[in-house]
Amino acid sequence: MTFDYDLFVIGAGPGGLAAAKKAASYGVRVAIAEQESVGGTCVNRGCVPKKLIVYAADFALQNQIAHSYGWSDCQTYFDWTLFIKSVHQHIDTINQSYFQQLQKAGVELISEYVTFIDTHTININGRKVTADKILIAVGGQPLKPNIPGIEYAITSREMFQLPYLPKRLAIIGGGYIGVEFSSMMHAFGCEVTVIEKDEMILSGFDDDIRSAVQQGLIKRGIKLFTNSSVSKIKYSDESLLLTITGESQEIITADTILVATGYAPNTKNLGLENAHVELGEHGAIKVDEYSRTSQENIFAVGDCTSRVQLTPVAKAEGIAFADTVFGNKAQKLNYDYVPTAVFCRPEAASVGMTEAKAREKFGESVQCYCTQFQPLLYQLIEQNDQTTIKLVLNGDSGQVLGAHMVGEHAADIIQSLGVAIRKGITKEDLDETIGIHPTTGEEFLSLI
Repeated sequence: MTFDYDLFVIGAGPGGLAAAKKAASYGVRVAIAEQESVGGTCVNRGCVPKKLIVYAADFALQNQIAHSYGWSDCQTYFDWTLFIKSVHQHIDTINQSYFQQLQKAGVELISEYVTFIDTHTININGRKVTADKILIAVGGQPLKPNIPGIEYAITSREMFQLPYLPKRLAIIGGGYIGVEFSSMMHAFGCEVTVIEKDEMILSGFDDDIRSAVQQGLIKRGIKLFTNSSVSKIKYSDESLLLTITGESQEIITADTILVATGYAPNTKNLGLENAHVELGEHGAIKVDEYSRTSQENIFAVGDCTSRVQLTPVAKAEGIAFADTVFGNKAQKLNYDYVPTAVFCRPEAASVGMTEAKAREKFGESVQCYCTQFQPLLYQLIEQNDQTTIKLVLNGDSGQVLGAHMVGEHAADIIQSLGVAIRKGITKEDLDETIGIHPTTGEEFLSLI
C-alpha cells in the first residue's frame, strides 16, 4: 500500500517536535498536526512562561535583601501588563523558530485538529490522509475537581492570561504548579493561600524536601491548609468564597482561584476507538518500552502516556521512537534517574530514589546523609533561610541512589549530580572530590 506519509505526528509539543525532526533526518516523509501554537504546553502555557515569571518575582525578593548589601531603599513598581506582554512576545519568537526548524527539516506542518478514521488513516477537516506510522503526542490537560462552583476557578492555562494581579489568590493543590505559582505570586505582593489534601505538599518528593519547601513557604507568609480540601466555591460581592473542610473548617475569600490538582491525558475526541488503540487509567495510552501502542504501527510519547510527565522526558521519548523505528537503533528510556525541579522559592530539585523508595527496595541497608545550613547569601541579613541537602545511599555498596536539595541553585546543582548518579557514583567518590569554595554545591562533597 502507498501512504501519503511515512510518519504522521499528532501534536507539536516537545515530544512530537523532537520525533518529527529526528525522523525527517532519516529521510522519511513526515507531517505534524497541531491545532494550537507549536511548542505545546511547555512553551506556550507551562515551563517557559512560568520560568520567566520566576525571574520577574526574584527581583522582588532581591529588593528585600538589597539594603543589607549596602543598597539604598528605593520605590519600585511592578507592571504586570507590561511584563506579560513581553512574555508573550518571547513565546511568539519561539513559535516562529519552531516553524522555521520544521521547514528546514522538511516536515509539513498542518494547523488543524485531526482524528483517527482507522489505524492508517487520519481525518483532517474532512480530508483523508494516510500514514505508514502514526505517533500520538497530544500531551495532557489540566483537571478540575467536581465540586460546586468550580466554574469560577481557572487553571494554569489561564494564569498566563490574567489581565491584572489578584490581591488574594487561592490555590487548590500543592503539587509542582500550585507550589510554584504560590511562590511567584506572593513575591509580587499577592496574599496567597494553598489548600492541599495531604499532610505535606509536593507528593512524590522525598519527605525531607517536602518539609523544607513547606516550611520555607510558610516563613515567607504563604498560608497553607494541609489535610484539607475545598468542598464548595461561591461567588459573593465580587469575591469568591471557598469552604475548606478537613483538618481545618474555614471559609476564605479570594479574587482568583487556581486549580492545580493535576493533568489528564488529552486523548478524548481523537477517535482512538476507530484505530483500536487501548487506553488505561484516566485515558492514558498504553504503550510498551518502545512507545508502541496496542497497534503495531501506532506509537505514543509524552504526557498522554502517563509515564513521567516532564518536558525533557517527552523529548527523549520522541527521539528514542524515531531512532528505533526509522534509524534501526532500538532505544528504550531508563526512567530511574530522571532529575526534576520545582521552581519555587525556596527552589527544590531531586534525582534518583527518595528515602522511602530506597527502603522499599533495599531495606535496612539504606543510609541517608542530610543536613541544613544557612547559605552565605543570607548570612548578612535577618532572614533565616535554610538550605537542605540529602543523599540516599545503598549502605552495602556505597552507591548514591538519590540526591535531593532545597535552596538556591538547587536545579543546576542536582542536574550536574544527575550525570554522576546515573553512572553509579559512590559516597566515597564524592568525599574524594575537591569542591569549589564558597559554594552550596561543595556541601554535597563533605556530608557526614
